[in-house]
Amino acid sequence: MAADRSAVPGRAAVAEFFTRRIVVITAVALAGGLVAGGVAGATSDGGTHAHATVAAGRGTHARYRSAVAARAGGQAVDPGLFSTGACMAFPATSGDRHETVFLDAGHGGVDPGAVGTTEGGATVEESTVNLAIELDTMTLLRAEGYRVVVSRTQNTSVTRLSPADTSDGVLSDQGAFADVTARDVCADLARAAVLVGIYMDGGYQGDAGCLTGYDADRPFSAANLRLATLLQDDVLAAMNSRGYAIPDDGVLPDSGLGSALTSAAVAYPHLLLLGPAKAGYFPTPSSMPGALIEPLYVTDPMEASVAVSAAGQQAIAGGIAQAVGQYFTAADQRRG
Repeated sequence: MAADRSAVPGRAAVAEFFTRRIVVITAVALAGGLVAGGVAGATSDGGTHAHATVAAGRGTHARYRSAVAARAGGQAVDPGLFSTGACMAFPATSGDRHETVFLDAGHGGVDPGAVGTTEGGATVEESTVNLAIELDTMTLLRAEGYRVVVSRTQNTSVTRLSPADTSDGVLSDQGAFADVTARDVCADLARAAVLVGIYMDGGYQGDAGCLTGYDADRPFSAANLRLATLLQDDVLAAMNSRGYAIPDDGVLPDSGLGSALTSAAVAYPHLLLLGPAKAGYFPTPSSMPGALIEPLYVTDPMEASVAVSAAGQQAIAGGIAQAVGQYFTAADQRRG
């Protein structure tokens, strides 16, 4: 069932949320995903995963030029609410499917996300990998006729950080909460029909594989599950068709993902990027079906090597774009 895209927070309500910042102690077990009742991924993913921070390679000059070209032609959804280059909308480059897709490149700015090392010893930051895949996916979807809104187009936070949002050069609990929930606000203001969170995972020695999370407690939970299943299947197939042999860690409810560091976060067993509103804690949830994929562990040297490679990033982007297309095709068939 399609999300009600008219359910967008009022401008005044959103502005109040961003200016007053409702101080909340969140569960930021910053480790490579999203945090339960908070953020996940080594810092602020928008969900509930404790991750060890992970950094990514810078890529070739050709890839850099491609990324710059991908960012051309974007328009800020609301420049007053978000960081420069964040929450940007890009029109379709071929045809018009009359649908908007929101892509979230997890982490960014002072939050590198999970950090790992390739087989060659190079440091890999999750936030850099996430951004490259987001931009590649955006290019593919625009060519298929979709309007695409991305959470960020460069190495920045999504929200405009206040002094209280950082501590000793890293995001505070409040800052991590604000940066994840800003992504939900962006998706809602953009009136997106679907949301895809692009993150990497982080963990202990031996942890590896592709995982996709969804929220089972939203009114559109069935759509969440359909999208999550398509993402898991298509991204895994795209990677393994190249011989990477990435394990299938499955499609899981977000209630089983992440970790919480405070009682407030424990009482909210969802990823902030995907979960419902909760009075006094989280007033601005996303209002459309969504899922969050973590295709690789950057803390696994082999998977980190795939994550920083152009071939690996393009395989993941191709799988995401294919899954989104299949999701909308099936939705059109059900309506027809």
